[in-house]
Amino acid sequence: MFVLQLGLIGLCIALLPLSYVWVKADDSKFRKLVWVTTFLTLDLVMFGGFTRLTDSGLGCPDWPGCYGTASPFVAHAEITAAHQALPSGPVSMTKAWIEMIHRYFAMAIGVLIIAQTVIAWAARWRRQPLHVSPWWPTGLLLLILVQGAFGAWTVTLKLQPAIVTLHLLLGLALLGALGWLAARLTPLPTPNPDATRWQTAAWLALALLVVQIALGGWVSTNYAVLACTDFPTCNGYWVPPMNFEQGFHLWRVLGMTGDGEVITQDALVAIHWTHRAFAVVVLAYLVWFALKLRRFSSLRRLADGVLLIVVIQFVTGLSNIVLQWPLPVAVAHNGGAALLLLLLVMLNFRIVSSRPGPTIST
Repeated sequence: MFVLQLGLIGLCIALLPLSYVWVKADDSKFRKLVWVTTFLTLDLVMFGGFTRLTDSGLGCPDWPGCYGTASPFVAHAEITAAHQALPSGPVSMTKAWIEMIHRYFAMAIGVLIIAQTVIAWAARWRRQPLHVSPWWPTGLLLLILVQGAFGAWTVTLKLQPAIVTLHLLLGLALLGALGWLAARLTPLPTPNPDATRWQTAAWLALALLVVQIALGGWVSTNYAVLACTDFPTCNGYWVPPMNFEQGFHLWRVLGMTGDGEVITQDALVAIHWTHRAFAVVVLAYLVWFALKLRRFSSLRRLADGVLLIVVIQFVTGLSNIVLQWPLPVAVAHNGGAALLLLLLVMLNFRIVSSRPGPTIST
């Protein structure tokens, strides 16, 4: 019964953006729906970072509900008892609400993608032009189902770093796929055919960013943000003592090594230092890449956006160290990475679309 209640909560939340799309004047309701879903998915990724950074991932230690109920209101007695038994533990009323709001929000995104899928297949059946294959939203629906499974494993496997990092990457994959679909449905500015020679460089920029996000997720899920307490050196060293074998042993319990021992500080330093060192490579490449693309009028605004977010990422990443990981800055750093990914996805689409003749099938 509580699963049905959860579904109804997700549906009620989704009715708000669906109503906005319905009443908003637009020549393509489907396009508006995709853009709204993309924006809300970006918000969901940021709220997922907030959930992780506030240690609320186990605020409700079961899934999909909270102590077998649809709301922390109903589970108040169980949450209170768990918190009183272990005040410093992962369960509290505040953390339970943060975790459940994240789940409600995720279910609402699922409803919006189901709506996209139904609309796309209905348009195909009625032979109405939609300018996109119905398999696109169908693929998104499958992706969000996989993402939901990893969300469940995140809880049941007690925040195992590999699962939490994959959960983050799947969320960003969903955001990127929605961004690509939104770009396909949006009228493009006059293309610059010369931009196509930058296609390989654009894919490389996206690949480098994904690796850096994965490293950042590994830092966050292993709580290694403050393993280095100074900058530009790390604990007074340019190359500090590090244990890469422990730090990058993928399948292990949070806070433990692959052998079941408590993870060492040198392992946490290795995780942090690798993310920091690779950030220099990614930052330099993205600045060079964006400056090169500014010469093309159809790409200039997106390139400027990349430059702006890269600067913000550097500032927030540095602030996380210098200011000892303040929550608003840490959330902004997570959100900046997601927004940077979205911009690079759209840049790649614009460059692909600059080719003469039809390049993308619908």
